[in-house]
Amino acid sequence: MPSFPPPAPLAPTPSATQWRWQRLETYAFVHFSLNTYTDQAWGYGDEDLSLFNPQGLDARQWARVCRDAGLKAIIVTAKHHCGFCLWPSKYTDYSVKNTPWKDGKGDVVGELAAACQEYGLKLGIYLSPWDRNRADYAQPSYISYFRQQLTELLTNYGPIFEIWFDGANGGSGYYGGAREIRTIDPKTYYDWPNTYSLIRSLQPECIIWNDGGDRGELRWVGTEDGFVGETNWSMLDSQGDVSWAMLHHGLPSGDAWVAAEVNTSIRPEWFYHPSEDGKVKSLPRLLDVYYASVGRNASLLLNFPITPAGLIHPNDERAAREWAQAIRDSFAHDLAPQAQVSASPVRGGDPAYGGARTVDGDIDTYWATDDGVMQGAVTLDWGRPTAINRFMVEEDIRQGQRVSAFEVEAMVGGAWQTLAHGTTIGYRRILRFPSVAVSQVRFSVRAARACPMITRIGVFNAPLVLRPPTIMRNQQGDISFRTDDIGPFVHYTLDGSSPTPQSPRFTAPIPTDGGRLDVRAITFDPSSGQVSPVGSETFDLARRAWAILDTDDPDSLRLLDGDPATVWHKNNGGALPVDLEIDLGSQQTLVGFRYLPDHALWGPGIITQYEFWVAADLVSWKLVSEGEFSNIVNNPIRQEKAFAPVEARYIRLRALKNGEGNDNIGYSNLEVITMH
Repeated sequence: MPSFPPPAPLAPTPSATQWRWQRLETYAFVHFSLNTYTDQAWGYGDEDLSLFNPQGLDARQWARVCRDAGLKAIIVTAKHHCGFCLWPSKYTDYSVKNTPWKDGKGDVVGELAAACQEYGLKLGIYLSPWDRNRADYAQPSYISYFRQQLTELLTNYGPIFEIWFDGANGGSGYYGGAREIRTIDPKTYYDWPNTYSLIRSLQPECIIWNDGGDRGELRWVGTEDGFVGETNWSMLDSQGDVSWAMLHHGLPSGDAWVAAEVNTSIRPEWFYHPSEDGKVKSLPRLLDVYYASVGRNASLLLNFPITPAGLIHPNDERAAREWAQAIRDSFAHDLAPQAQVSASPVRGGDPAYGGARTVDGDIDTYWATDDGVMQGAVTLDWGRPTAINRFMVEEDIRQGQRVSAFEVEAMVGGAWQTLAHGTTIGYRRILRFPSVAVSQVRFSVRAARACPMITRIGVFNAPLVLRPPTIMRNQQGDISFRTDDIGPFVHYTLDGSSPTPQSPRFTAPIPTDGGRLDVRAITFDPSSGQVSPVGSETFDLARRAWAILDTDDPDSLRLLDGDPATVWHKNNGGALPVDLEIDLGSQQTLVGFRYLPDHALWGPGIITQYEFWVAADLVSWKLVSEGEFSNIVNNPIRQEKAFAPVEARYIRLRALKNGEGNDNIGYSNLEVITMH
């Protein structure tokens, strides 16, 4: 027992519910709705109920995959923006009770609740506040309907660990046949304080995520790409507007505990699209997500799109299992407890607050300094060279988040050298660096909001994981590869076959005839024999004959160069629409197009509403596709749109609206899809 009093808590601190949530660390989203059957990102609200008939639906498979992937809970999209309900709500006809599935007797939420209980997982609910089907959306009566459905979900399916309210609110929709645009103020329309009171009366231990209005107990991090800022405070102010920087980094002076939840999908999109079966995140990419979420004081909400058959796709399952095993392998052997541990200074000189408390495996003990002492160090000494490449450190956040700057040094060859440094720690911080043989490691707190309280230090030597290369084809049709791994070689195939270390090795851009190609590639480390996952990309006809018609800006060629890192912007002198017209060089049979926006984080000029026109002669233009790029601002990935076959030489992508409401339109790449 300590003989010296512990530090006083530093407000704000997490509630008991927030602390339980934080310790889950990783859990799953599952996206499933009528969108699954229409190949859309967002349903409009008029989708045919007869489409929903998942003959192989197996919620036990969802739960089994998530459990085996190390995930602790599942949040299900009980109702997405289209308004379709995965449970037989008695307050609407637009639900599973009027579908062919199980003759209208099915209940997806109920089956998942039972599966979660069987496999030891917690259940969470996503309920979209926006409803594109409901006739009275944007009227006061809708709030009663919304709360009736919320009550059903929070009373009929057992304990709910998290309720998730999406930030998408208002816009175009079916709305019972009105087919119009409706606008609401998300801060006032939903009357969130009374909705929150309802939640807490029904599920006192349920945590609230909300990006569409009143402050929840968790926060979105400003991106759906799988990472939070390296500086990540778990605080915000309880009132006032929240900037993107606050979402991404938190607020050290915040008066409320609002921790970060990182949400991302195992595929590019949230709902299932057959075209993404080969686009599942690679193991290295998934590990990047883990280190940039859980490793930066956040939780990770990893999405699985459910297939039309009602299952998690085998490719997604395989990737999740490999990811979980890689995490287990990376942190299986903590080297820290094998070291001699010392610290200076130590609170009151009491060993109960000494450095050894950081490696004793007890979350209730910690190294601490005296009040007002904001700096100090813990040293681990193995007495012999020891290979390491990961450093983990945790604060006792139940007493508040404190550290604002730290450094990790190592004794290498008789001299101290810096391995890593950072700002915030919070619940957990993990740093990666190249493997190095060290005899000692010194963790130093350089600055803090109050005396540091470090409850754990971990040191590891994780196995090397290679990442697949980025595959590109330039305007002339030449194939090239990019990798950020140092040392390994790239080996490739151009015919869709699986590459091996015996396949051709990339040394220079590869000329092709400009035809369709199915390119696959690996990185290979000859020193270890390790091979990366396979990267793949399917290319249509090369753009060597293309010409951009309505600009003489030489930078416009960036949208034809095949490099996703290059971007070109166009405006129209302040007015919308903004047209981009291209001569394909010859008549082609077109069946679709692909648009990659400026996909830098919150990049400007992302098209949200579009029209796509074609012509044979620059005179008789025909509209072949129009609509929205759903959720593209938050998830700026390549958009693919299909249409009926049409003969054309000229194309026009018309931007009707962008994410900023101005005429600045950004393009990274534009492609057409031809009839195979």
